This record gives sequence, C-alpha cells and structure tokens, in this order.
Amino acid sequence: MNGRDSKEDKEEHEQVMSEVHLGCPPGIFGPHISRFTICLPSGVESSRFNGLFKDQEPCTDQNISFDEDGDLVLPRRRQISRRCFTMKIQHNITSSIPSVGLQVWKAELVLSDFVLHKICTSMEFHGIVSLELGAGTGLAGMLLALAARTVFLTDHGDKILENCLKNVQLNYGVLKHRNVIYVRELDWTHPWPPKDSSDHASQERFTWSSFELEEVQKASLLLAADVIYSDYLTDALFGILERIMSQGSEKVLYLALEKRYNFSLDDLDIVANGYSKFRSYTKEDSECEGLEPGSLPCFMGRCIDIAEIPQYVGGYDRGKDVELWEIRYNKDTALMPC
Repeated sequence: MNGRDSKEDKEEHEQVMSEVHLGCPPGIFGPHISRFTICLPSGVESSRFNGLFKDQEPCTDQNISFDEDGDLVLPRRRQISRRCFTMKIQHNITSSIPSVGLQVWKAELVLSDFVLHKICTSMEFHGIVSLELGAGTGLAGMLLALAARTVFLTDHGDKILENCLKNVQLNYGVLKHRNVIYVRELDWTHPWPPKDSSDHASQERFTWSSFELEEVQKASLLLAADVIYSDYLTDALFGILERIMSQGSEKVLYLALEKRYNFSLDDLDIVANGYSKFRSYTKEDSECEGLEPGSLPCFMGRCIDIAEIPQYVGGYDRGKDVELWEIRYNKDTALMPC
C-alpha cells in the first residue's frame, strides 16, 4: 500500500463534524432534516418575492438585566415581526472526509446569504444559467433558482447526489413554479464538457443529456462553497475551472471558503496550508495593476467584505475565518499556479 492509499483509507474512516450541526440531537449518524429559516434582514426591502417571504408570528424581544442593587429590571417588551420562509435540508451530523458534501458548512451559508442579497436587491442573477461545483446539500444553488433560469447542482458520488436531489424534492413547495434545477455528476478530473449519455440504453440517474450540455455551456455564473480542504482537490478544481471558464463568454465564480488551521511539522507553526494552496492559484486584482497582459495570472480574484452582506440565513455564526471570493479567468495565459 502506498502513502496515498494509506491517506485515503484513513480519510474514509475518520469522522468530521461541521460546527453548523452543534446542538443537533446526539446519537444521530444517518440523515437528519434541519429547517433553516430565511428572513429579510432589517433595512432590506424586497417586493420581488412577496409570495415567498411571509410574515412570521411576532416574537417578544426582552433582555434580562439587573440594576446596581441586584434587582431585576423589566424593560418594556418590543414586538418584532419578520418576513421569512423555511428551507428543509437533509444532511448528516458527521461524515468521513470524502463525504463532507453530506453536511452543511458555514461557507455554504455565507454563500447563501450572498446569493439571497443579490437576488433581493438587484437583477444581476435574474434569468441566468448557473453551475455549482461541489454543491453538497444544494442549499445555495436552490436559493439561486429563485431568480436564475437554470441551475446545475453538481457533485461527485451517488450518496451526495442522492442527498442533494432529496433536498430539491423536500423544498418543492418553495421551488415550485420556479425555473429548472438539475442534479448532475461532475468529476473534476474528467474532461469538460461531460459525456453525453442521452443515447445510452440504460442511463444512470445523474448523467447528462445533449440538451443539458448545450444549456450548461451558457452558464455565466459559477458557485462553489467549502471545496478548499485538500491540495489534490484544489488542483482538480482549478483544472476544471480553467476548462470551463476558458470557453465561451466571460464567466464569474463566487467561491466561499473557511480557513482551517493545523500545526505543521514542516513549518513548526499553526498554518492554513489549504488556504495557501488556494491563494497560489489567484492574485487579487490590485496586485495585477501595471503588469503586462501576458504576465497576468490565470485567475484574478477579489475578496468580498462579508461584513457588508446582511445575514439572511438564521441560526449560525459566521466566525472570522470564512471568506468569499469573486474570481475571473484571464484567457491570455496558460494554467499554472502563480
């Protein structure tokens, strides 16, 4: 057994848990359905989804405090009414590393907030075709489908794809009368576009038809969340991004990630090597100013200040290690880490 096989075997048996699932019922190892409440933040007015956002029952907001003598202070109660809707997401509480797509991660929720803010405050995502890479549970892509014409939710492995499709079905009440969502297999190590399986006598459930391949080639928006955790997968990700983004009209990728720190024997320090690998493929726009076109990196990125994005999805803490990047591809250069 070589080193790579040993590492993959270890990852297959090692269990990890997303912080999003803290507080879920203990002892649950199979699929669990959580309800995520989506609310319009204060200061955001949107009339585009009047049939979707409904007035929530007013709740009482009362802070408990004490005066300097230790006596209870009872402030006047304030009634808070919010406009909300609910998404049901089937997920695992824990998973092996190769199956992390069965869980919900903070970066996916930040990306969901970003998508919701865009569709509630602009027409930028209205009527577009979009492709999500490593969609996992599918939450961000499903929310995008409230405005986009067509959304392709892609991932690798039957368990993750079946779970993603189940989530589309669970949210039919929210998504009905909306536009088309496809759940499809996409292996980043294979050529792009995927093979046309429409002529096969026995089609697998998540293969692509010729019509879908024509439609996905029109995608102008790419999404990805929490796909940066393995150097091998990061290489594969930027490989397929180069193939997708170099074809057709200009495309933009919005990628949310969480920095994960570990102690490195090589560095004798606590470092985020996965994040460093990601940054080796990208340069911020400001770093490219004044350079000759031929010397620009393949992928030019801009880190978005997520503090400026209101929180639509309730029940999670963003923390300080989640970032959201806008990434574009420069066709003038060949694919190589910067």
